[in-house]
Formats: sequence, structure tokens, C-alpha cells
Amino acid sequence: MKARFRPRSGRERQSELPTTNRRPPMTGLTSWTSGRLGKRSIARSTVAIAAALTSLLLSAPIAGAASKAAVEQQFQAWLVKDLWPEAQGAGISRGAFDKAMAGLKLNWDLPDLVPPGSAPPKDQKQSQAEFSSPGSYFSEKRLQGLAGTGRSLADRHASTLRKVEAAYGVPGSIIVAIWGRESGFGGAKLPYSAVEVLATKAFMSTRKDLFRRELISALHIIEGGDIGATEMKGSWAGALGQPQFMPTSYLKYAVDFDGDGHRDIWNSVPDSLASIANYLKKSGWQAERGWGFEVAIPDGVSCAQEGPDRAKPLSDWAAQGITRISDKAFPSKELSASTMMLVPAGTHGPEFLVSPNFYVLKEYNNSDLYALFIGNLADRIAYGGGAFKAPFGDVGKMLRSDVLAMQKALVAKGYDVGNVDGLPGFKTRRALGDWQAKNGLAPTCFPDASLKGKLR
Repeated sequence: MKARFRPRSGRERQSELPTTNRRPPMTGLTSWTSGRLGKRSIARSTVAIAAALTSLLLSAPIAGAASKAAVEQQFQAWLVKDLWPEAQGAGISRGAFDKAMAGLKLNWDLPDLVPPGSAPPKDQKQSQAEFSSPGSYFSEKRLQGLAGTGRSLADRHASTLRKVEAAYGVPGSIIVAIWGRESGFGGAKLPYSAVEVLATKAFMSTRKDLFRRELISALHIIEGGDIGATEMKGSWAGALGQPQFMPTSYLKYAVDFDGDGHRDIWNSVPDSLASIANYLKKSGWQAERGWGFEVAIPDGVSCAQEGPDRAKPLSDWAAQGITRISDKAFPSKELSASTMMLVPAGTHGPEFLVSPNFYVLKEYNNSDLYALFIGNLADRIAYGGGAFKAPFGDVGKMLRSDVLAMQKALVAKGYDVGNVDGLPGFKTRRALGDWQAKNGLAPTCFPDASLKGKLR
């Protein structure tokens, strides 16, 4: 019999929208450095604003906008004349399609909707403080709670985790940490019909093509018999089950680990844990390596060396005087292995040397802070570790428009800042540090108000 969790009474509101195949977590912690629609997340406040704007859009009279009743009629016609031919061409049977779509209506409460006759929302002006101090991401109370529950569940499912580790080479502590971060160890409620969400967003959202692909994938899941349309519950973004996979990810990574003939990431703990591990393995997880170390970078060693494209053997970093902040020696088996510097707040916060596995965690959710959260939580579960030793400084107060202006100035001077979007990703931090050093300033590798007048 499958192990099951009872849903908790209520859950935190989801804070991030899907990027590529995977939906960011349901447990409500916001992302600070991200960048995928490929794998991206937006802050909780932005989702609240988007939902409020959507509500206003749907309630306010808009020239040319159709009534809800008229839009519902268009939706039903779209299902028959537009979606069905595509589903049929993708190999979906008429019976499975009709059963999944029976009685289906639009969900008008979802964010990011663009009803027919309405104009899509304009890009926001770069004038808000869109990112805040990353320290708020690492709620100690939250982490302690997840770690305590995670250790208990790791003990309860020790036998299953040993088998999963043997099959996929991913540590059980990492798997449990993602399980906890994504769905509260399977306890988060999934109140939405995934088919309803995906169909609504495929018909009238800001990313119709993305959700159309996901809807067709959801129909393939139903056609395959792993779960019925009415039982396929998900988040408001269409993410499924305890690992919070988008349907395309389910088809790629979900596994039947308990051997009952169904890939059940809604109710089966073995299937959920193994599916998370399979995702990481297929994304390049390197067995026998950890995710990284918190370190102390000595004065005189530039912070402008970070990034996955500037990897060095761990021994080379150690030769520069970089040490573990715990005062422990680096593991000898990793000294020759590829390692990267990471300074998410520049010199104003914790500093890290990370392995390629850190970037595999970012494949699950493309955010430095998400990957650090998972690594820290996994260390707490496995070793009883605690918070990062170095605190995050008082950063993140600049307007996004000011950071954007800095990026444009750096680009004009020939620097590669990555995306020119007003967000301080690693290439922006690195370019800023290089510019500071060349102009006689101590590199901090993070934008601050004192640099606004100097960098023009």
C-alpha cells in the first residue's frame, strides 16, 4: 500500500510562476535572484499585485472587451475547433479528450489572464524596488521547522530513501529538502483542477503557448492512465503533486518507484521521492559530491570571480586563501574537482564555493537563493547544521530602475552584465566588481546608492 500524507489545514500562498517545465514551490518563500522562463520566479508581492490587477481588469468596463458569458462561449468553441485538432494530432483519443473537458469552465480567479478583447498588461516601469534583502528569504523559524520535520520523515522513510539513493545517486537529504520546500512534504493542499487551470491559461493568459503545451502534456498523462482528470490536482500555475512538476516534467521525470503500475506523485511517497531524484540525476547531478561550502574570502581576493563559467579546481581557490567558514578542511576528495565562487550579495553577505550540483538545483528552480535554501536545509537534515554564519547585509534597497541604469552604463563601457533587466545577477555583480577595481574602488560586487553618481 502506498504511504500517504494527510494534507495540512491550509497552506501558504504560492509565490512564483512557472518557467519551463517546473513550477516553483508552493510553500511561499520568494525568489530574489532568478531568471528563467526556462525556470523564473517572481516575488510574492508581485503575484498579489498581478492578481489585484487581473481582478480590476475583469471587473472594469474595457472598450472592445467581451462579457464573461461571451468569453465562456468562445472558450467552448476553442476547445472544439482549436484544441481538439491539436490534441488529436498529438495522439490523444477522442474519449480521453471529451472526458477531460466535460463540464470545463474558465477559472476567472487566476492571475495573468488576458480575456479576448483585452490588452495584455504593459511591461512594468523599472521604478520599483523589485528585489529586497536576500536575508528575508532564509527565515530561521521556517528553516528550523522544515529541518525538524525533514529529519523525522527521513527516518520514517529511511528504507525508501536508501533505495532511491542507490538508484539515482542523489542524497536523501537533498531529496527531502526539495520535497519540504516544494509542498511541505506533501502536506500542502492542491485545491485546483490542473486541467481547468491549464485550459484557462492556454486560452487567455500572458503565456498561452506555454500553457497550451502543458495542457497537451496533461492530456497525455490522463490518456496514459496514471491519474484521471478529476483527480489531477495542482497549483494555480498548473504544477502537479508533491514534487510540483509541470506536466511536461512529469512525462520526463516521474517514475513508478513503488511498482504499482502508476506514476503517482500525488499520493505515493516513494514515487514522489524517486521522481525528484530522477529529475536531479537527469539534470546532471554528480554523485559523491555535495552542493557547496560557505567560505571566508580574504581581503585582496576579488569577489569578481564568481559564476559557473569561471570554475576552478577547489585547490586553486584554497591556494588564494579561501577557507571554510566552519574552520573545517575542504574534503580531500574534492580538491581537484571543479568549483565556482558564489557571492549572491557581493561582499555584503555570505560567500560560497559551490559545485556543479548547485547549478543542478537551479535547474529545479532557477534562483541562487532557492538552491542555497535547499543546500542549507539539506545540511540541517543530514548533519544538524544551522544558519549561514555570515549575515546578509542591508542590501536590496535600490530601485530596479537605478540598477538598470548601472547595467546600461556597464554595457556601454564594454562589460557583460547578462540580462539588462534591473536585477543584479552574477554577471552584473561580476562586471560591477571589475569596474570598481579598475577605477580604484574596493570591489563590493553589488549595486549600492554610493555608486549611482560614479557609474555613468
